[in-house]
Formats: sequence, C-alpha cells, structure tokens
Amino acid sequence: MSTLAVPPFLTNPRQDAIDLYKAFKGFGCDSAAVINIVAHRDATQRALIQQEYKAMYSAELTNRLSSELSGNLKARDNIFIKHIFHELDATVLREALCGVIDLYAATEIICSRTPSQIQTIKQIYHAKFGVHLEHDIHYQASGDHQKLLLAYIGTGRYEGYEVDPHKVSKDAKDLFKAGERRLGTDEKTFIHIFSERSRAQLAAVASYYDHTYGNKLEKVIIYYLINLFFLGACLSLCAENPAKYFAKVLRKAMKGLGTNDSALVRVVVTRTEIDMQYIKVEYHKKYKKHLHDAIHSETSGHYRTFLLSLVGSHA
Repeated sequence: MSTLAVPPFLTNPRQDAIDLYKAFKGFGCDSAAVINIVAHRDATQRALIQQEYKAMYSAELTNRLSSELSGNLKARDNIFIKHIFHELDATVLREALCGVIDLYAATEIICSRTPSQIQTIKQIYHAKFGVHLEHDIHYQASGDHQKLLLAYIGTGRYEGYEVDPHKVSKDAKDLFKAGERRLGTDEKTFIHIFSERSRAQLAAVASYYDHTYGNKLEKVIIYYLINLFFLGACLSLCAENPAKYFAKVLRKAMKGLGTNDSALVRVVVTRTEIDMQYIKVEYHKKYKKHLHDAIHSETSGHYRTFLLSLVGSHA
C-alpha cells in the first residue's frame, strides 16, 4: 500500500521539470514548491522528471537540488536527494558493497525482495556498474553469510501463496535436527531451506516450528547460528513480518545519540511505495509512538519535510 500523495491522474514530467526550474530561479529557492513536486511523485515519475530536466536545461537535476537546498543543511540532505532520485535497489546495493561497506543494508535489500525483483536488480546492477552482483557479494561477504546471499540471489523461488504442508513439517524437522537437536550446527541445511523456499512457505515453517518444538525459529537461529547472525534478519524479512522488521530498523536508526541517516533514508525511500502503512502500524504497536512523530523529533529542515512527506500522516 502506497502512502505517497501521488495525484490520481497522470502527471506531466515536462511541466514538473519546468516548475522546478522556475523554483530554482531568482534570489533564493522556493523550497516549498520543490518539495511539493519531488516528494509527491513516485519513483517512475521522478525518473521521467530527471530526463526532461536534463533534456531542456542540459543539467543534472540532482546537482541543482543539492546546491539549491544546501544552505544550512547537512550531508544527510544530500544522502536523501541521492536516494530519492537513485533509489533503484541496485544503486543502494552497490553503495553497500563498494562504498561505505554495510552488509546489513545489502542483506536487507536482497532478503526483502522477491525472486523476480532480484533478477531485475541483477540485470540493472550489471548494466549500470559493469560487474555482476555475485562478484561484489563474493568479494565483500564471507563464510556462511556469503553462501546464503549467493544462494538467495541465484535461486528462482516460488512467489505465490500456496504452501506444501508435507514440506513444512519436513523443513521444520530438518531445521530442528540441524540446530537444537545436535552438537554443533549444520549451517548447510539452514542455507538450503532459507534460499529455496518461498516467503509463504518459510512463514508456515516458522509457525510450525514454534508450535511443535516450543521455540521461535528466529530465536533458535540467533542462539545457534553465531556465524549466520544475518539469518535472523532474513527470517524476519522473508517469513514472519517484514513490516515489523523495518519498524525495528527505523527505531534503531533513531534511538540514542545521533541518527543513522543512511538507514533512515534507505528504509523510508525504498518502502514508501511498498508497505509503509504497515510499518507505521507496527512501529506504533511496538514503541507506542507514531513513526511520523519519531522522525519529526529526530530530523529538521528540508530533510524532515521530505521524509515526512513520504511517510505520510499518523497511521
């Protein structure tokens, strides 16, 4: 469910580009006009605006935005501008694997996308950066985490909602034997099941495991798979409740001294058009505070305005 205030009619990218150019002209920038356009268009619309702006004014819109909205703003505002106009998952992955290394971010993107989305990401990644995603994962990740990510992006999993009851009980039993039942952990079994089963199947396996063996599968993974600590995130993303997972990520990004702007922007920008409404519900349920209010208290200026425009009002 989208929370963007996208107009119920087709927008005109050329007119948006013209209006942005007008907002930049003169003494000072009409930031309200800029935000009203940029934050109320979806990813496809923003990409078209970029194309039109460059064609008409022979300039990159992102560069103009960065310079016009800078003023007293911090580097985090440039992070936001960069993400909102280059929000393809491939770009976020490239930054996480080859920029400031962030394997949590890479794992988050990969494990929260469907198999068909991953195939698209891989194609864009290679076309855009001239290297295969598998190569960068192999270079930056290691051990069982590397094996899991490579298996995850290399397997064409079922994307539907049908569940095979026989496989559910067998997978749960295999996971029990591979973890709690034995001395030492059989990581291969965990990687095999998590990389090959559909999201619906994994959710059923997690539920069956809980009822049959008396432990939540996520806690079992965290306790027994020290070398696969990323798998706990995978379970939340792939099976139990992605919205709940992202609510936790947002809370962590804003908790304590300072704000993890990169994580905050990444989640808001990439989930706004997918499940932000559900994330807001989960955030309020768990932390007794509206996500809108949390972001408002931790941010300021144009950065705050942009984020709150994407997140929307209270759930």
